Amino acid sequence: MNALLVQGLLLAFAIVVILMRPYIRLLNWLGFGKHIRAEEPAAHTGKEGTPTLGGLLMIAVVIVLSLALGIYDASTYAPLAALGGVGILGAADDYLNARRGEGITARQKLLWLTVVAVAAAIYLQRHYDLTGFRVPFVGDFYVGPWVWIAVAAFAIISASNSVNITDGLDGLAAGTLVFSYIAYLIIALLNVPNQTNLAIFCTIVIGALLGFLWFNVHPAQIFMGDSGSLAFGAALAVTALITGQVLILPIIGIIFVVETGSVILQVAAVKTLGRRIFRWTPIHGQFELDGWNEEKITLRFWIVAALAAMLGVVFFLSSLHMLA
Repeated sequence: MNALLVQGLLLAFAIVVILMRPYIRLLNWLGFGKHIRAEEPAAHTGKEGTPTLGGLLMIAVVIVLSLALGIYDASTYAPLAALGGVGILGAADDYLNARRGEGITARQKLLWLTVVAVAAAIYLQRHYDLTGFRVPFVGDFYVGPWVWIAVAAFAIISASNSVNITDGLDGLAAGTLVFSYIAYLIIALLNVPNQTNLAIFCTIVIGALLGFLWFNVHPAQIFMGDSGSLAFGAALAVTALITGQVLILPIIGIIFVVETGSVILQVAAVKTLGRRIFRWTPIHGQFELDGWNEEKITLRFWIVAALAAMLGVVFFLSSLHMLA
């Protein structure tokens, strides 16, 4: 098991790093460059034309490597399916954005995400006979199968969209995802019973994300696009559900929560008060306008993500009464 954990991470990292350069050249040749909206901060104008669809390569590596290492079982079917299913939606959106400057409409995205999320939630509930959630410091709390499915589907849709919203600065979403998946890697290994294949899946994702970050740190040579942010966010939520630790996902993914929360507050303020709370949302845009450079924002958000991941693991241990 230990060998597979390390092997999965290193192989995913190496394969993504090796394939990424020719993949970037291919995307440039095909003209799959990102279109920057006119209302974005002025510093983003230099990102115009940067290849997108980076998530598609990562998804392919994760799925193929998972199959090659033979880690497919009940605990990995759903996250792999979510990764592929939502990745198709994101890839279509990236393609349309590159071709005509506009992607899939928000309503169409939500409809497809809902279909995938509900299907994944029903599969998980029926396969594992899940009817409750594990509450930190308390224990198991019964809610019934249909409420569980509704909450699970909401978690998948929310996580997918939140990671997508966070993906606005070079390296921000990918680096934050690394810490979130590290937390669930630890949780899968320490869970009772332990979930070895799910842990290996997490290491493969981490390796792929680190390989992508090699090219995505500022100044980014490629963006993950919706194909990556939507898919890896959905897979993260499914992973949290399988470990029984979805209630601590908002803690582990606190950066995603804050980024999305800033957008919700901004929209609510404009509709109710007729004015903005922030100069720009998601909140990382506010820091940009305040004079922080991309590297400072990204690194500080990574630090918060790392601390949140550690806190999430502590909450997990409390739910198993493993804290002294």
